[in-house]
Amino acid sequence: MLQSQFTTILAALIYSLIFLKFTIASDTLSANQTIRDGQTLVSKGQIFELGFFSPGRSKDRFLGIWYKATPEIVVWVENRNQPITDSKGILTISRNGTLVLSRGERIIWSSNLSSVASSPVMRILQTGNLVLVDKTNGTSDNYIWQSFDYPCDTRLPGMQMVDNLMVDNLGDGQDKYLQSWRNSDDPSLGDFTYRIKYRGGVVEMVVYNGKIKRCRSGPWTGHY
Repeated sequence: MLQSQFTTILAALIYSLIFLKFTIASDTLSANQTIRDGQTLVSKGQIFELGFFSPGRSKDRFLGIWYKATPEIVVWVENRNQPITDSKGILTISRNGTLVLSRGERIIWSSNLSSVASSPVMRILQTGNLVLVDKTNGTSDNYIWQSFDYPCDTRLPGMQMVDNLMVDNLGDGQDKYLQSWRNSDDPSLGDFTYRIKYRGGVVEMVVYNGKIKRCRSGPWTGHY
C-alpha cells in the first residue's frame, strides 16, 4: 500500500517537472538570475506572465508576454522572426544591463541600451510592460529599456505610438507602430501595420496592407 502511494506521488512529481511551468516567485529578475524555458515571471497583480511559449500548432519557442488568466492571448513577442526550435532558450541580464536571449552559445536577441547599468533589474509591470531599471539611480520609474518601445501586434494602455515624421521633426524617440502576426501559428512579421500618421500638426490612425492604405480614422482635430 505504502509502496503504491509512493509510486503515485513520484509519478506526479516527475510529471510536474517535465510538463508544468514553474513560476519564479517574483515579478523581478536580477543580474544573477536567468529564465529558462518552463519558468515564468508574473506581474504583482497576477495579470501578465512572461516566459517561453509555442503559438497555435507550432512547436517553435518564443519569448513573450500573455494574460495569465488567458495564456492564448499573447500581447508581446520578442524573437518574432527568430524562433527557437527546442526548449533550450534562456533569458539573462548581462553585466552591463543588457537583456540577452540565447540558445547555447548563439545569441538570438539582445536589447539596445543607451547607457550602462551598474545594478540592473528586469521587472514585468501590471501594465504588461517589461522594463529594465538600474537600482543605483534610486528610482524604479527611470527605465533604461522597456518593451512598450517595441510594440508587436497589440496596443496596451500606456503604450505610445509614434510616427516617423514626429521622430524626424520632434526628436520623439523612434517610430512605433503595430504589425500583425503572419498567422495564428506564426508570430513573425505579417503584412498589416497599424500606424499613427502625423501631417501638418494633424494626426490620424491608418491601417496598411504592405504600402497600400486600407482604412483610416480621419484626421483628429483635438475635438473630433
